[in-house]
Amino acid sequence: MRILIIGAGGVGSAAARIAVRREFFDTLVIADYDPARPTALVDELGDGRLSAAQVDASRADSVAALVREHGSTHVLNAVDPRFVMPIFTGCFDTGAVYLDMAMSLSTPHPDHPHEQTGVKLGDEQFAQAADWEAAGRLAVVGIGVEPGLSDVFARYAEDELFDEIDELGVRDGANLVVAGYDFAPSFSIWTTIEECLNPPVVYEEGRGWYTTAPFSEPEVFDFPDGIGPVECVNVEHEEVLLMPRWTKAKRVTFKYGLGDEFIEVLKVLHKLGLDKTSPVRVKGVEVSPRDVVAAVLPDPATLGDRMTGKTCAGVWVRGTGKDGAPRSTYLYHVADNEQTMAEYGSQAVVWQTAINPVIALELLARGDWEGTGVLGPEAFDARPFLDLLAAPAPAGYGSPWGIEEKPIG
Repeated sequence: MRILIIGAGGVGSAAARIAVRREFFDTLVIADYDPARPTALVDELGDGRLSAAQVDASRADSVAALVREHGSTHVLNAVDPRFVMPIFTGCFDTGAVYLDMAMSLSTPHPDHPHEQTGVKLGDEQFAQAADWEAAGRLAVVGIGVEPGLSDVFARYAEDELFDEIDELGVRDGANLVVAGYDFAPSFSIWTTIEECLNPPVVYEEGRGWYTTAPFSEPEVFDFPDGIGPVECVNVEHEEVLLMPRWTKAKRVTFKYGLGDEFIEVLKVLHKLGLDKTSPVRVKGVEVSPRDVVAAVLPDPATLGDRMTGKTCAGVWVRGTGKDGAPRSTYLYHVADNEQTMAEYGSQAVVWQTAINPVIALELLARGDWEGTGVLGPEAFDARPFLDLLAAPAPAGYGSPWGIEEKPIG
């Protein structure tokens, strides 16, 4: 296997740091628009299988040329969702297996944005699924943590824990604190604005996909491993678009523990138009307001030394268990920032995102996962993934996941 990671930011760097501990690949090229970033990472890691390159992820031909130059067999997209389609297209043109952690962008319904879907997350990619399948090519989409590991949990729950699923409810919460900053998102603010201010999507059997207002339907969810109760709200996310395609869940939701202060900041950015991506002219220079916001905030990849706490990702599954009785179960994975910084030099949120595509790559290399077309994580067997995630090193990745039974009702 010859891997190309596009993007040497927080997640791309964490993926490389995780991958170099494994033996399943032959070469790994790390590419970025700024060649200094992958060069510094390659120098840091000191692994002879690694090399650095420059790429323009906004151009499919630039991606394709790099794939051909290095003979890359698998490409991991680790840049923000604006660049999904050029990288996706570049992989199709070269025959490389494509993996991403966020899917093609959505566009709200022009007249009823908080009731009906417009262009949904991933629609552009799924529109080409028949072409990928006919060509015998594979794209594994949404294989980060959320989406990604949460979708693997959904597959596992349907196959091994439940006879009937009333709801797959993805719930994400944390008790992370960043010292010295009044406002410092632990993940890309560009992506955070996109998913939090777009109309959230909900899926219901018989109704299909529909939307609500941002930050709707708040609920307090009690997270495990000392995180505790966190108020979660509806947020647009890929799981709601993926899980109904490969599971029989009657309802699918995604709720994120943002906190009142974070929500208020996002609302202010929206009111001021600072969430917009279309360029505006400032003193003769064209600039995207959202890019300005990203530029003035700290880089999430650099916050690890100032961050304390844990982050939890998981799926709350409610329905009928294999014994025929009602069941309410939370399948989850926790990342502790102190541990991820000590072992990998990556803060918890980006590390927890990055470990899952690396595991997927190893499963593809081993032949445990295979297929053609545009496939979400639910399309594959969950057990080898979860076994590899939890098994102690060097056999596995040494990162256990958990199951917690919740009150029924």
